[in-house]
Amino acid sequence: MATMASPSSQTPKPMDKSTVVSILEFLFLVLLQALVFNRLALFSVGLAFVFIYFIIRLPADTNTSKVIFIAFLMGTCVDIFSDTPGLNALACTCLGGARHTIMRLYTAREDDVARQPLTMRSLGVAVFCKYALTMSLLYCILIFTLEALSLFNPGLLLMRIFASTLLTALLIVVIDSLMSRLKINSAA
Repeated sequence: MATMASPSSQTPKPMDKSTVVSILEFLFLVLLQALVFNRLALFSVGLAFVFIYFIIRLPADTNTSKVIFIAFLMGTCVDIFSDTPGLNALACTCLGGARHTIMRLYTAREDDVARQPLTMRSLGVAVFCKYALTMSLLYCILIFTLEALSLFNPGLLLMRIFASTLLTALLIVVIDSLMSRLKINSAA
């Protein structure tokens, strides 16, 4: 009778470099949001939600369940630092669930970008900007509507959604541009 190795005797598989880089990016964006962007407001109306860049740039072939879990985890981490009980977690979870559908609006074939992170480099500038703007708009609609829980002042709500969407999308494009330059310089 053959003996089977016990699970404790098996060595764990080491994490590959891309997993470690993704974890560091996750932590960096959460801390950047918590320490910098949660304290900044454009004309006391527009807020920047740069941490959703992590959800936006996940590879196209990432399983939707995995995206939703990562989005929920990221939203929960931001909620902990922002003292917003569950708002970011719920908005991020919805964003993660809608990501695949929104991505299909702008990409002709997912096979072209399947394993790559969704960036300006992989999608092209125009497609990435439209994709980032749509994802930012959806997130801002969700977070501000949840925060208001009513249409007490629809003018202010729309102004906050509009200003925050533009600010978030602009910063995501800038961050993506900087990240791609860093990767080009480190590869050279």
